[in-house]
Amino acid sequence: MHPLDRKLLRNLWRIKGQAAAISLVIGLGVMMLVMMSGLVNTLDETRRAYYDRYRLAEIFAPATRVPAHMMAELAAIPGVRATQGRISGIALIDPGAGQLPARAQMLSLPDTGPPRLNDIYLNAGRLPEPAHHDEALVLDGFAQTHGLRPGDQITVTLNGARRVLRISGLAQSPEFLYTTPPGEMVPDEARFAVFWMRDAALAAAYDLRGTFNEALLALSPGADQRAVIDSIDRILAPYGGRGAYGIDDLPSNRYVSEEIAGLSTMATTVPPVFLAVAAFLLYIVTSRIVRSEREQIGLLKAFGYSGLEISLHYLKFVLIIALAGAAFGAIGGILAGRAMAGVFQIYFKFPFIVFLIEPQSIVIGFVISVLAAAAGSFFVLRQVFALTPAVAMQPPAPSDYSAMGAFGALAQRLLDQPTRMVLRRLRRYPGRMLGATIGLAAGMALSVASLAVLAGFNVTLAQSFSVVDRSDATISFITPVSDSALYALRQFDGIHHVEPVRIVPAVLRHGRHSYRGAVDGLVEVPQLNRVLAPDGAPLAMRRDGIILAEPLTELLNIRPGQTLRIEVLQGHRPVIEVPVVGLAQTLMGAPAFMEIEALNRALREPGRISAARLSYDPLQEPALITWLKDIPTVAAISIKANTRAAFEQVMNTGAGMVRYVMVVIAGAITFGIVYNAARIAFAERQRDLAHLRMMGFTRGETAFVLLGELGVVVLLALPLGSALGYGLTHAMAAGFSNDLYQIRATYSAPSHGAAALAVLLAAGASALLVKRGIDRLDLVAALKSKE
Repeated sequence: MHPLDRKLLRNLWRIKGQAAAISLVIGLGVMMLVMMSGLVNTLDETRRAYYDRYRLAEIFAPATRVPAHMMAELAAIPGVRATQGRISGIALIDPGAGQLPARAQMLSLPDTGPPRLNDIYLNAGRLPEPAHHDEALVLDGFAQTHGLRPGDQITVTLNGARRVLRISGLAQSPEFLYTTPPGEMVPDEARFAVFWMRDAALAAAYDLRGTFNEALLALSPGADQRAVIDSIDRILAPYGGRGAYGIDDLPSNRYVSEEIAGLSTMATTVPPVFLAVAAFLLYIVTSRIVRSEREQIGLLKAFGYSGLEISLHYLKFVLIIALAGAAFGAIGGILAGRAMAGVFQIYFKFPFIVFLIEPQSIVIGFVISVLAAAAGSFFVLRQVFALTPAVAMQPPAPSDYSAMGAFGALAQRLLDQPTRMVLRRLRRYPGRMLGATIGLAAGMALSVASLAVLAGFNVTLAQSFSVVDRSDATISFITPVSDSALYALRQFDGIHHVEPVRIVPAVLRHGRHSYRGAVDGLVEVPQLNRVLAPDGAPLAMRRDGIILAEPLTELLNIRPGQTLRIEVLQGHRPVIEVPVVGLAQTLMGAPAFMEIEALNRALREPGRISAARLSYDPLQEPALITWLKDIPTVAAISIKANTRAAFEQVMNTGAGMVRYVMVVIAGAITFGIVYNAARIAFAERQRDLAHLRMMGFTRGETAFVLLGELGVVVLLALPLGSALGYGLTHAMAAGFSNDLYQIRATYSAPSHGAAALAVLLAAGASALLVKRGIDRLDLVAALKSKE
């Protein structure tokens, strides 16, 4: 082995604790990078494979009633590769007495052979027999929630007629990775099902023989999707076409895309912070070793080693630490990514998972680690390269502390000697103090941001389900009904208040920007479903325009005073242009609001409602549910407590679970940074500490001289870490926000307090470990060592 390599191994063994701590900081940064980028690749590749394998359509075109022969005309559109007509309908499921009814989407399968588009994955059982019109497949998630198995029977109401269906099998579909009842945003497998029946059976149930009411289309490579959609809308317009849309607007796909985008943001935001901290720690360690080995460097150069060889020797020292950390991070990232991929598989209902860690993410992690380490030691190695043997073998010139001044008489009287020693060292090395403070602040910033995001999720829940939604339940009707239905609802004993809602599906356009969503018509002063202004004050609905949620204004690039184009997707599909008259604060979705009568007038459908919000006596809830289930126009009953529980489950799984991983990683990184700072200070001052012990200082006083410096650095890092954490919170909140909910980047005093406590606990644990080293200090060996 080369002599310099043996020296390198001795140096690494001597500072093995510090080297391990620095490697830990680097490793956690690389682990987050590999894990996050791996999850992004895994979800994206799994989704692509699932879509391709089961031929998910790229364009969906709902209509009212289209003759079967029109499918040939759709297939002739330039750019269309494959087509499939199917029947789609809504059904109501009655699980039994006292239980809430569930909504179901009924979809048809070809009478023979597999569907050309939107094939299904069979989990259990078999496909429905064409000759058995009472057989159906059911979505696996709903079946598992209700304990249904192949062979069981279930009662559904199809097109106003009650029927008993026999479950032939359980299925999954790429079309329903994320399942929400129509018109709602929160997935709830207990209240929403999908059934697949044969074409003939479903056509008979909905009186659609020889027709279809939804077209599925796949495109050829390079086809112009916008042009194809325009052609489809033109062809289907006479048959009640409700506006074709691409896969990007498919609710399930849109939500998965939002989750992937959030993970991608986190992968590029957080890891660089800790790699930069690791670079600074390596700079401190390398500069200390070079200072202590100054004479050895001179001797090596005198024996013929070049400045380049010696510089490479110290660079190897830095790179070994960095590469060890990167290797640990890469392995940990792969293992953590695989574990999280299993969570996402369950969350998104993938029948399989394509776990994919691209080599480039690991290579990027190693490259960034090496570059950060090299950058941290660059200035030190430049000094090594420049040293001549004669200069290196001479002791360095004593530092000039004359400009620091002396403590005044008052300070001399108030401060004891150990305290003055602590303050004097901090004044003499302000650069080191600043660097250590920034490093600790960075670790605290991640803790602050992680905890603040946790608090932000709770704020979203509290505001959405306590401040905004003050109802007890919402009932939805199959089609818009007369507002006279409100009088019938008010007659039920136990209902305190009824508030009408008109929800109109529409495409909102402003210039080149568009959003497929809905317009919510509310009473002038909503009480059960309030709309809040950006300052948190309740908003009244206006009859002279539309109020948009802040996220929607960003999506449409529109501001108050500008005109919004609304392309309604139901009824006779009018096109409305209305001015934007206000902004609303919302943490769920991207809604648009109008005064209900103004909306009905614009649609030329006065006195219509599509839903109602209720407040009632909780003791009357079972009787109320039983009564509502017997009303034929009621499509669904949504209890707010159940919706909140389902929403909370969504936030605590999938990408939301990553925030808990972030908290654990933040704590580990914070401890690594604090421990490194303490170990570096101890390694630099062993000789000084030995002198103090020889002069009669007790172990406690000696420890105070060293750890007092760490205490000052920690106290200075707390406010800086709090400020940096507030800034990092904005980036993390943006990463976790998606189409379903938004996380506000707000100041959370408990989050900052908990992060500060974590830093103090890490500092206390590090101090105990270092004090143990002080107590075991070999005074003779320390005094024999050179400065």
